[in-house]
Amino acid sequence: MADQEDESTLTVVVAILANFGIAVAKGIAGVLSGSAAMLSEAAHSVADTTNQGLLLVAVHRSNRPADERHPFGYGRERYFWSLLAAVGIFVGGGVFAVLQGVRELVDPGGEHSYYTLTYIVLAVSFVLESASWTQATRQLRADARRTNRTFRDQLWHTTDPAATTVFFEDSAALAGLVLAALGVGLHQATGHHQWDSIASISIGVLLTVVAFLLGKENRSLIVGEAADPRLQRAVQELLSSYDGVTSVDEVLTMVTGRGEVFVAAHLDLVDTLSAAEVEALARRMERDVKEQQPLVKHFFVDVTADAKLSAAPGIAKGE
Repeated sequence: MADQEDESTLTVVVAILANFGIAVAKGIAGVLSGSAAMLSEAAHSVADTTNQGLLLVAVHRSNRPADERHPFGYGRERYFWSLLAAVGIFVGGGVFAVLQGVRELVDPGGEHSYYTLTYIVLAVSFVLESASWTQATRQLRADARRTNRTFRDQLWHTTDPAATTVFFEDSAALAGLVLAALGVGLHQATGHHQWDSIASISIGVLLTVVAFLLGKENRSLIVGEAADPRLQRAVQELLSSYDGVTSVDEVLTMVTGRGEVFVAAHLDLVDTLSAAEVEALARRMERDVKEQQPLVKHFFVDVTADAKLSAAPGIAKGE
């Protein structure tokens, strides 16, 4: 777990350093050239840098140990800060880029210049963004191998939004750089400022879509998303394998943080079991489930059986 957290921190730090340098370069090029697309890209990089700072906060705060007020830990705080990052992408990047493009479309202003500087900044930015994107991709692929998932499934079903957010931000940034280059290039070639404005608006729409997708995923995790269906099936099959279990009526799961899952099972046991046997069986189940499914951090059972079982400590008797 510590290695995974270090990897998440590294991914975010690499993204912050890359985007900070890119934001400064884009801002200078945008002001000198007068390009709406470049100014939009500068705002995009500023938003990315700020958002990745939020992700760093998310990684740090979600690692705090459980306490009396938060007995299941602070793992889901990671999703709150990641949701704020998604909002930041929308407001700081998407909205600004669209407004900048529309303003330039209505009032084109002066003649653009410094095309060579603009292309150099775009090229360097592409290289730096690619380095950050590669780090995020590497982490997601490693996580996919560890969880026996495809890359696509890991991207949409990971319990760690840090790598996913960086991956989507950097993917949008790379696409945005291509759009900006096309807008500036077509403006230079045709002399029509509309191309630059269209590029800026397109960048804003792209960021809005990314913000929506990230916001949707983090909202689901905040509300309380179920664990991987494979984990649910494996737990149900394991619980059904015990001799004292007549049926597994329900298995409820919920993601409580990165690599942390809560499991509650409603079981029907044979009526001849004593309270001591039920307690021993429950403890055995907890041990076996956690050994076979390391993601399970909290395991509880609700038992339906004779009234005499209500005396078993730690076991909730069903009505």
